[in-house]
Parts: sequence; structure tokens; C-alpha cells
Amino acid sequence: MAHHARSFQLAARFLPEQAADEAAVVYAFCRLVDDTADEAPDLQTARSGLNDLSADLASPAPEEPAVSAYRTIATRRDIPLQVAEDLVAGVGSDLEAVRISDDDAFILYCYQVAGTVGLMMCGVLGVSARDAWPYAISLGVAMQITNICRDVLEDARRDRVYLPASRLAAAGLSPQDILDETVDRKRLAGVVDGMLDLADEHYQFAEEGMRFIPWRARLAILIASRVYGGIGVRLRRHHGSDPMHGRTITTKLEKAWWVWMGVLAFFKPTVLGWTVGQRSEPDTLRAVPLLQETA
Repeated sequence: MAHHARSFQLAARFLPEQAADEAAVVYAFCRLVDDTADEAPDLQTARSGLNDLSADLASPAPEEPAVSAYRTIATRRDIPLQVAEDLVAGVGSDLEAVRISDDDAFILYCYQVAGTVGLMMCGVLGVSARDAWPYAISLGVAMQITNICRDVLEDARRDRVYLPASRLAAAGLSPQDILDETVDRKRLAGVVDGMLDLADEHYQFAEEGMRFIPWRARLAILIASRVYGGIGVRLRRHHGSDPMHGRTITTKLEKAWWVWMGVLAFFKPTVLGWTVGQRSEPDTLRAVPLLQETA
């Protein structure tokens, strides 16, 4: 995590020791899935590697150490196997050119590659209530939207456009405009600004579910949420939501500020569980099949 996920490593310092260790195992498993796809020399090898991971997940005695360690935690923490399978499916969808049609397809993808991690962390943090799932998924979705808005240019150079084509079309743009790097940056900034609004909706909803998390781990997740959401704030304030300048990176001072904001948020009545939030579940979560199956 120190090498690949500094924002998450910062938050992990606030976790109880066992939860931090298990979070690192979850991260190692997720990293393995990503690397199996991204570091393969060709498409066939990547597909074969992900298929092998899926088979290993389903095996009672996985051969890959990271899969075995994850399975041990998933069994102990009652994390459904479907969650890891959905993650592998989401990463598999990145293997070829990426074009996403509309908001439903977009949210489904965000669930697969990030909302699933929220559900894994529910188990690690000792959150067993199924009522907490939509909040956990929303936090993962919010973070993934932040990622996508930050990395528009970088992704385009890998033949990936995650911004929904329906939103681009409404702004008079197309995925090809982004790929060609000839896009009207002002119009694109408007689309990205709308996506950051969507992320904010999910961050705010997720915060109302923090009451499900044990208090010490709750602080860590609040900090992770604030630190990660700060990337979107910087993209808006310093670049006018224009992602074509390159990757947005927060400074150490900004990270320290967002850590402090996470600490302050800890004392909100809804976060403490003294009151129940009034925000309804975002409509966009209808695109997550797992939530519909458990409704």
C-alpha cells in the first residue's frame, strides 16, 4: 500500500491492528487481480490469468497465496464469494477498448471495480448488517468516479473512455473526441463537473452509513473518504474540472487538511449514530444487481 496506494495507507494507520492487517490482505488480492490484467504481455494471457483467478477463487484449496489468504478472511468475515467474482469481472471488462454507454453501465462498472472493495472492507471492519451494504458500495463508487475524473487523459491514451457516452453526447462530444485529444475542454469540463457532482452524492450518502462501523475503524474510513474526495475538490478548484491537463495530485498540506476534516466529521450526530440520516439511497444504485438480489 505504501508503494501503490498512499492515500489508503494513510487512512490504514488509524485502523486497529488486526483490521489493518486484513485490509492489507484484501488490498494484496485486489492488486493481484489488477496486475494480472495490466501486466500481462498480451490480451490472451490476461484473459487466461483472470480465468485462472476465478477458478482459484472457487476452489476450496486455492493455489495462489494471495487468493488463499483472501479466501481465509472472506470465510471468517462472511464476505460473499460473489463480491470477489464481480471484481474480477469488472477488471476483465478493461482488457479491451473501453466505451461506456450510459449512467447505469457506468455505475455497474464502478461497483464491480470499487464498490466490491467497499463490501470486502465491511467484512474486515466487522460490519455484518446487510443494511450497511448500499453505503459501502456508494463509498467505493464515489472513489472510483473521482479516479475516473482524475485520469481521463491517462485512460484515453490506453484506449479507455469511462465517461458515459450519453453524458458526452448531451454536451455535444463523443468518446472519439477524447481519444483524439481534440475535445472541447470547456465542454468536457462541464461533463466532468457533473460526474464530480455524482461522486459527491455518493460520498454524502456513504457518510450516513458510517454509524455501522466500529468507532476506531470509522475514523479511518472517514479520513480515507475525505482524502480521496479531496482529489475531486482540487480538480475543480485548480483546474476548473478540466482533466486534460493530466493527473491531479493533492499536496501533503491538502492531505493533512482532509485528514483534519475527517476527524471533525467523526463528531457529526449521524456519524456517531445519535441520529439517522435523511438522505435516500441514490437512484443510480439500481444498476447494482447484488443490491437488487438482497433487497
